[in-house]
Amino acid sequence: MSKIAEYLNEHILGEITASKAVRERFSRDGSILTIKPELVMFPRVTNDIRKAARFSWQLAEKGHVLPLTARGGGSDQTGGAIGKGLIINTTAYLHHIIHIGLKDKDRFVHVQPGVTFQALNDALNWHGLYVPTYNEGARFATIGGAVASNAGGQLSGKYGLTGEWATRLEVVLANGDLIETTRLSKRDFSKKTGLQTFEGEIYRKLDGLIEDNQELINEKLGGNVRDNAGYSGISQVKHKDGSFDLTPLLIGSQGTLGIISEIVLRTDYVNKDQTILVAAVESLEAARDAADALRSLDPASIETFDGTLFEKAKEYGKSYPFAEPADESSTIAAVVYVLFNDFGDAARGRKLKKAQKILGKFNASVITSDDRTIDELIAIRDVASSLYISDAGGHSYPPLLDGASIPSDRHEEFATAVAEVAARNHVSLPLHTRTLDGIIYTRPALELSKVGDKQKVFKLISEYSQVVDKFGGTFIAESAEGRLKANAAYALMDEDVRHLYEQIRAIFDPYGTLNPGVKQVSEVRELVEALRTSYDLSDFA
Repeated sequence: MSKIAEYLNEHILGEITASKAVRERFSRDGSILTIKPELVMFPRVTNDIRKAARFSWQLAEKGHVLPLTARGGGSDQTGGAIGKGLIINTTAYLHHIIHIGLKDKDRFVHVQPGVTFQALNDALNWHGLYVPTYNEGARFATIGGAVASNAGGQLSGKYGLTGEWATRLEVVLANGDLIETTRLSKRDFSKKTGLQTFEGEIYRKLDGLIEDNQELINEKLGGNVRDNAGYSGISQVKHKDGSFDLTPLLIGSQGTLGIISEIVLRTDYVNKDQTILVAAVESLEAARDAADALRSLDPASIETFDGTLFEKAKEYGKSYPFAEPADESSTIAAVVYVLFNDFGDAARGRKLKKAQKILGKFNASVITSDDRTIDELIAIRDVASSLYISDAGGHSYPPLLDGASIPSDRHEEFATAVAEVAARNHVSLPLHTRTLDGIIYTRPALELSKVGDKQKVFKLISEYSQVVDKFGGTFIAESAEGRLKANAAYALMDEDVRHLYEQIRAIFDPYGTLNPGVKQVSEVRELVEALRTSYDLSDFA
């Protein structure tokens, strides 16, 4: 591989290395998997990515596959940012904000993929703007990665996932060609299909595929259910007026249909003033009922937490101000967290009073941002940050199950079924729920150095995904499935939908060079071999 590195280094402005230490560093992402690449590339310009893709394509034509995996900050929790072959890291150089549009009807920002959410919103805030779908790890999560996996965050319930804010993409195709995606009129689309290039071929084949499968797409993929598994964005590509847009299909594709090199996003006006309320209630059922009642106030976010999370954090020395000092030894059954970000102190104040009145019916112990600092209340909401690290006993809390969505009227039944899965597997699965979009997080404590706990990994994923499906939920709702959850996600799909997705991928990636193993069914043996023996968040500390 050093010869390939030398050859490519002669033709690019950035750098490619086969260094063992660098390859080891890029063998991990935010998942529990590890795969060591053969090469790591740090492109300085889009043309560097194009040359790597063209070289990979030419090798594949001769029967030698050099896989390409695009990577931002590496926070992907599904193994989507690791792979054999060549890792293309965008954070070293491709991290610039190209332009901020400030016209009243056209507030947008044009960025390179390696820009982090924090850097983006820090810059936008100077102009009174922001992109409100920020990922939980704003310091290291990149815009490119979030669009590629269609990731969300705390405010996604109100504002949608990151991909919903992307209006235009620049993409490097598998053969190195560069295209720009946006909504094309019927006339412009006709011109695209007439191109005698790989881009033209993609438009022609995709149009034919949609026409042949329109009934299937309408029936099984055309609803309002948020589903990031496979390529469900195909339902938004062709419109009744004949216009055509590849953007929704590429969003959430995790670099398996093309490598995103630039992004244009919509923005919104920002209000940095927030009002927060946190309440301890007597049970998780009461927390869910209270959260449902609070929906009418149109908050930016409502979240509920199983008190088990706080009790575990207390074992680590954390303390929480829900009870009077004399009651500090009492347990916390469940917690409700509510965020208001309305413009105007008076508007937020009115909602706060109404929220307190609602919670009074649930005998809740309430604290607000009138009583405590915003940072103190955010720390309560981030209880998981004190847990999701390896403890002294070797236990860790890997993100195996995060990101499913359950309809609000099935939460109680779902919680009961999850408790049964936990009991069968001798683990604890406390639930953290985002009420507005039904997104649920839960992580088991596992010792990945033990064979028994390694065996539980895929058993838990399979059983949990089936419970989600049983209660009308979506297993892959907040972010894409990557390689860790792909087997379970595809097992829930109808065969005709799986076949449609395979055909889509074959159109864009005929030689299988774009992130192979991601968004595809894999041999369980290969996944087991790729499991880490420990899991922590030290890479993102």
